[in-house]
Amino acid sequence: MSSGLSSRPGSEDESTDVVDSQRAEQAGPNQGTEAAQAPGTPTRQKAKRRSLGFMRELPFLLVVAFALALLIKTFLVQAFFIPSESMQNTLNPGDRVLVNKVVYHLHQPRRGDIIVFSDPNPAPTGHRNPVQSFWHWLTEGFGVSTNPEKDFIKRVIGLPGETIEGKDGTVYIDGRPLTEPYTRVKDVRPFGPVRIPADSMFVMGDNRTDSKDSRYGLGFIPYRKVIGRAFVVIWPPSRIGWLHGT
Repeated sequence: MSSGLSSRPGSEDESTDVVDSQRAEQAGPNQGTEAAQAPGTPTRQKAKRRSLGFMRELPFLLVVAFALALLIKTFLVQAFFIPSESMQNTLNPGDRVLVNKVVYHLHQPRRGDIIVFSDPNPAPTGHRNPVQSFWHWLTEGFGVSTNPEKDFIKRVIGLPGETIEGKDGTVYIDGRPLTEPYTRVKDVRPFGPVRIPADSMFVMGDNRTDSKDSRYGLGFIPYRKVIGRAFVVIWPPSRIGWLHGT
């Protein structure tokens, strides 16, 4: 006869198994995460190796990028800093422009082009050691600084074989008046007439009353002195834009 107080055989073991199973389910996910994140696991080791590999390659990548930048500067495009007011309002002091160094290998400079050229009448300069020479070349090449007495930026006005003259604030080319919408103010000071020699140009600043150019000091600019044509303003951001000729 059953008293109703006795339990079924094995019920205590089954209850224990259920509790243990629940604990295992609760602990399992956390234990798996810890195992995946534990130091020394294959995933963590692979990530560490990739990070170390990139750090080892970084100096080489920087050297390659720097070398490419110097090659571009030397042969294709160079940045220049505008140090004076001679090209206002087209270019302001502090502007930085990019200069195309390839274009004049394809054709000669044209009237209205804004060009950068080296001093046609350079004065003797002091000797620089290799480090100073490299630093000077680097800072000027990236448009950080520009020696206003070494490189100049002006606009091409007269071409080889032409006769140029200035009178009453107007420039005449072979007796015909030249339309110049880019000039800041008219300069009534006369010059010429002079004939431009072969393979040379007559250049002037857009700010005619404040410009050292072919009229005053520089004289004719030989083609061999031309570095390239300025084609875009890249700094400051508010003045970014293309430069156009006449």
